[in-house]
Formats: sequence, C-alpha cells, structure tokens
Amino acid sequence: MAHGHQHQHGHATHSHGSGATPNGLPEILDLDAALFAPHLTALTGRIACLAGDDVRNIVDLGSGTGTGTFALLERFPTARVTAVDSSPAMLERLASAARGRGLGDRVRTLEADAGAGLPGVVAADLVWASASLHHLDDPATALAGIRAALRPGGLLAVAEVDGMPTFLPEGGEPGALERRCREALDGLHAEQLPHRGADWGSLLTVAGFSVEQERAEPWELRAPLPEGAGRYAYLVFERIRGNLVGRVSPEDLAALDRLIGGGSEDVRHRDDLVVRSTRETWMARRPA
Repeated sequence: MAHGHQHQHGHATHSHGSGATPNGLPEILDLDAALFAPHLTALTGRIACLAGDDVRNIVDLGSGTGTGTFALLERFPTARVTAVDSSPAMLERLASAARGRGLGDRVRTLEADAGAGLPGVVAADLVWASASLHHLDDPATALAGIRAALRPGGLLAVAEVDGMPTFLPEGGEPGALERRCREALDGLHAEQLPHRGADWGSLLTVAGFSVEQERAEPWELRAPLPEGAGRYAYLVFERIRGNLVGRVSPEDLAALDRLIGGGSEDVRHRDDLVVRSTRETWMARRPA
C-alpha cells in the first residue's frame, strides 16, 4: 500500500497506513456509513444474491471503522468476518465496536498490508474491498493474494468512489469552486495513487477472476437531509482545505475557509446542501 499518502477512503481525504488514527477520519467514515446506510443495505443485498446463502467466512479488506464488517454481519447472520487493516488504531476501534454490539465472537482483526498477501486467510466465501484496492502499489500481486484467499467459486466484491463527494449547488460559483477543488485533488491523487480510477474490471479478469457484475451508481441525499449531513460536509471540507495549499488559488482557499469558518456560509448552517457521490462496484468470482 501507499503509506502516508493523502487520499480517499470512502469519501474522506486522509493519511492512511501510518499506524495512527488520522484526526477526524473515523468520524467521517462513521457519518458516511450512517448517511448512506440505505444504499449500503441495497449493495449488500446484491452481494448476497450472487454469493448465495451459505456464506460463513468473510474478509473485509481495508476495514476502517467497520462499516462493511457490520453491514455484512447483518446481511449474513451465520458468518464471521476477518477485518483487515494496516492501522492498529482502526482495528482496535472496530473490535471495541464489535464487542459493544455483542458481535465480538463473530469478528477477528488482522493487521496486514493487503498488497503483501493475507496471512492465514484461506477458503473465504466472500472478500469485500471498499475504497481499498486503489491504495495498492501492485494490484496484480494483491489480486493474486486475494484470489488465493478465496475458495473456488468464492466472490470478491469491490467498491470504489469516483472522487470527493460534492455538497454545494451545482450552478454558479459554489459549484465551480467544488469542481476546481476536485480537479486539484484528482491531480494530487494521480501523483500519489496511480491506481485510483483504474479499470478494475480488466485487472480482475487478468488476475483470473470472472467478472459477473459491474455498475456505477450515483448516491444522492437531498433536503430534508439526515442528521449529520452538515457535520459530514464540514469535516470533508476541513480535510480538503489542508491538502490544497499551493494547489488552488488563494481566493479558493479563502472561500474554503468561509465554508468551515463558522459564519453564514459555513456548510453546517446552509440549507442548500445536496450530498452527491458516485460509487462504482465490481462483483467477480474465483472460478470453481
């Protein structure tokens, strides 16, 4: 994995892999999970249709705070999940949450860099990789390791986002500001994460998987927004602001400051927010 780089996980621009929990990141991931819970429920339903009922052994690759882990435990009530992440702080947070939900006996954590294989993981029925594969330095090697961890006929479900979410009205200057920020972030990620935005369908096929489903879905939340949407926007803009110094104009930095500055333009006080994101998914099977 690309350690210590600034990039997207779910929707959050952050440093990953340093071993420390990045400031604010767990809250962003948890808000993302809460806001988009109905979409995730629909997605795990699609996974269940392909994976079948007899799923007992699941791997959550790049598990973060456990959004996927808990959604899959609910979808597959007889399954156990191995949560894999390179951040021990994230894994401890996930394990504590599992115990708090009475699910401690159904979750085990594995501190590992997915790019270097999955030690001790064999015969998995399902591997879930949400916003994690683009971190890999060598996708071919990583996908070979995932394939080895799956049983013949097992399913790999990949989900990626197409960039930062947007929140502001699309017309006029607010939308233009977001587009400029998004382009600047895309440039930053192109330097640091060459596999972000990759054609995973082709990479999966080359790695020996049979791609059964590929889909891009717009996820959108409009007024009345769920509780937490303004806080979510605030935290995302706060992280974006820190990454764009020297990459956008001083005027754009000042505009971002106003969006998180506590005044009338602050995203926590606006009534015109629309939360938009595009999630791309691939469902691929290890041939039997």
